Formats: sequence, structure tokens, C-alpha cells
Amino acid sequence: MAPPVHHRTTTVDGLEVFYRQAGAPGAPVVVLLHGFPTSSHMFRHLIPALADRYHLIAPDHIGFGQSAMPPLQDFPYTFEALTGITSGLLQHLGVDRFALYVQDYGAPIGWRLALQTPDRVTAIITQNGNAYEEGFVKSFWDGLFAYAAAPGPDTEAPVRAALAPEATRWQYLNGVSDPTLVSPDNWVHDQALLDRPGNDDIQLRLFRDYPTNVDLYPRVHRYFRDSRVPLLAVWGANDEIFGPAGAEAFRQDLPDAEIHLLDSGHFALESHLDIITGHVRDFLARVPA
Repeated sequence: MAPPVHHRTTTVDGLEVFYRQAGAPGAPVVVLLHGFPTSSHMFRHLIPALADRYHLIAPDHIGFGQSAMPPLQDFPYTFEALTGITSGLLQHLGVDRFALYVQDYGAPIGWRLALQTPDRVTAIITQNGNAYEEGFVKSFWDGLFAYAAAPGPDTEAPVRAALAPEATRWQYLNGVSDPTLVSPDNWVHDQALLDRPGNDDIQLRLFRDYPTNVDLYPRVHRYFRDSRVPLLAVWGANDEIFGPAGAEAFRQDLPDAEIHLLDSGHFALESHLDIITGHVRDFLARVPA
């Protein structure tokens, strides 16, 4: 019988933060950080699959999932600000050392956490969580970077399309060899949250802030070289957002990085849960306590 998964809400810096939590309190901690346009919902199956051995914490970022969604004038909606809330949650929960599991937006938040306190991060698991320019698939990113460089009606229209139901569905199904493995509940759930009044402006604000993550890459690469942090990449190789070159690039600074390319897309957990779970359990079992 799998350990129970708890669904909790606490207050960090005056904002409600929702998080999923499972596993024994004294077990090694794994912090799971979701991407766009989803929430901790993406980890709903992985958490119980790991909770017999690890203590798992998966928050919803501000503006996502069940966490608070303050208007733009009340919260800056930058990746730095999202990191601050995540750091505050870990402090509130008394988490001193942890492994990171990052995907999409969760990666730049995770990199910032690691740069703040590198000695606290025991290991990194990245599931299509980018840290190298080689990972950007130009057909997806050129429009976003053009909008971030020069926001306006002409550049905004293409990125607004990323908030449409068709785009959300595409993120889940693109590159998946057997689409029947992916539940439609995923994109229906995510789209309902994207469609909340005011959430489009929040997402556009984060799009405009995304280049700050790329600016951070040289520091992240230096952190990898200096720390030699154990890293596992379990990567949907058919992802047309973050391509497989982004996974292979980790070996530039972490020659011992363990890389597994899967026949899947951006949300590989939906089609390859058992395979990813096996890789994660094997990897974490070899990470020094």
C-alpha cells in the first residue's frame, strides 16, 4: 500500500501556497518543481511511487494550480520572485537538505535555489528542465524571445497562442508515440486554470521575464563544475520545446551526468511513469546521504 499523499496549504510572505507532501518526515527530501502550464498535479502519480523511501514536497508556484494568484500590482511575477516563495516554503517546513526534481519552469527556479545555497542540494533530476541554450527548439522559442525583447501587439499575438486550449493539448501529446497513454484530464485541468480572469497577463509577464533565466546560465554552469552535483536527466527526446540537445549538454559541465532519452515529449511522466520512476529510484539510491 502506497504511503498517503497530503494536500496542504500554508502562508508564505502573506500568500497561500499549496503543496503536496508524502513520505516519512525523516526520509531524504525531494523537492519537485513543476513547469508551465501545469502545477504539482503533474507529479500526482510520481509522488506515491517514491514515498516509501523519500519525503516529497511539490508546491504549486504562485499564479499556478491551487496557490494564490494575486494581481500583477501585488506580486512581481518574475522567476526570482517565484524562487523566493519556494525558498520561504522550504524554510517554513524546516527543510535543510534536498534533492531537486525540475521540469520546464521548475528548472530556473531550481537553479536559483541551488545558486543561493549550493551545499543544500544533494542531487538534481531534470525532466526536460533546461540549462543550456542548445536545448531551445527555435520554432517554439523564437517568438517568445522576440516578445520579451520588444513587447507589443505584433509580438504578443504569437505568444498568446501558447495560452490557447490547442497549445495546452499540444504540449501533452506532441512527441508521444502512443497518445492514448496521456489522459485528457491533464490539459482540461491546466486550461481551466489558465483561463481564470487575469491569468493571461500573469503568464505574459513571466514570458517577458524568461530571458533572465538564460542570463543566469553561465553561473549555473559554474555551479555544476564547482559542485559536481549528481545529476540525472530523464528527457522526452521528442520534445519540441526543449530538445534532446539540452539533455546532452549537461555533460559539458557534469561529465558524469546520467542521461536517459525517452520516446516521449515534454510531459514524459504521462507516458513513461514507470520507466522514470525506476531511473529516479536507482539514481537516488546511489546519491551519498
